[in-house]
Amino acid sequence: MRRRQFIQFSSATSLLTLANYPVHANAAWKTFTLTMRLTLPDSETPARVWLPLPNSVEPYQRAIDTRWSGTAAKAEIFRDVMYNAPMLYAEWTSPGPRELVVISQVKTIDRANVPTHAANADVPVNPPDVGRFLAPTQHIPTDGIVLATAEEATQGANGPVEQARAIYDWVVDNSFRDPKVKGCGRGDIKGMLESGNLGGKCADINSLFVGLCRAVGIPARENFGIRVGASQRFKSLGKVGDVTGAQHCRAEFYVHGLGWVPVDPADVRKVVLEEKLALHVPAVQKIREQLFGTWEMNWVEFNNARDFILNPVSAISPINFLMYPRAEVGGVPRDELDAKRFAYQIEAKEETA
Repeated sequence: MRRRQFIQFSSATSLLTLANYPVHANAAWKTFTLTMRLTLPDSETPARVWLPLPNSVEPYQRAIDTRWSGTAAKAEIFRDVMYNAPMLYAEWTSPGPRELVVISQVKTIDRANVPTHAANADVPVNPPDVGRFLAPTQHIPTDGIVLATAEEATQGANGPVEQARAIYDWVVDNSFRDPKVKGCGRGDIKGMLESGNLGGKCADINSLFVGLCRAVGIPARENFGIRVGASQRFKSLGKVGDVTGAQHCRAEFYVHGLGWVPVDPADVRKVVLEEKLALHVPAVQKIREQLFGTWEMNWVEFNNARDFILNPVSAISPINFLMYPRAEVGGVPRDELDAKRFAYQIEAKEETA
């Protein structure tokens, strides 16, 4: 191993205020260590990788440090200019073993920001770091069939909280988790609505929530990350040990006077499928209520970047999202969803005091 680097993150890396991120009153901090091992084929052609890293989002997540070792000629942490998403960039310029080990430590605490009608009053001007999450992107348009669907779903709802809840319920009632979809899905909501097939994985279902919210003027965004521990709610909502395929996308929406509200309609549908429960049974109704306003933080957040340019710029940019390792060898992208051939492995360990 030729190089080694240690990066320490502070809570100052977060651009958002504490008031926007309440935590669960009875929650305790947990510490997780994520270890990613990556190997690319020995080749005479240059190779580059971009790896998503845990972000600091006070007060519910604190990225403590990231260490790396390996044979890369260069490795450096970058953030993209639009979303401030942290990523480790590494490159190899000569033949030989192409290996990288990245170890990140992060603290999390369960998050709760359950909206009430008292926060339903809207204000026409959004803060600058919120307003960007009203804009359409390549995979999240806000006109045409997306707007028409959002208006139908929110008919009779007054104010952003009622509208967001109406959209949440519409997505839960009309979507379904499709186990045949690769990875976390693509989140191509226009294609989903036009085809009438609302099946998919977390990036599909939660992107649908985000797009419908934006279409009616509610700032919303996806949050891309990975499950790192067991769930206290349902076994299917957790993952321990080898978490190579445990990437998970969540969502949140913004209300003036309340801040960002966490939601996860995709996990409601995951419980229905993987726990083999009907949508109307009490256990599912309970998790449906919990996932409108809370996140169990057995999950680590990477970023909320969507349809953006990698830093440094790559032949595979712009990318849909950065939730999996990305790589190119000789300018040709590797399949980030085929971890064994890529190849990479991600392990998570909860540290005990």
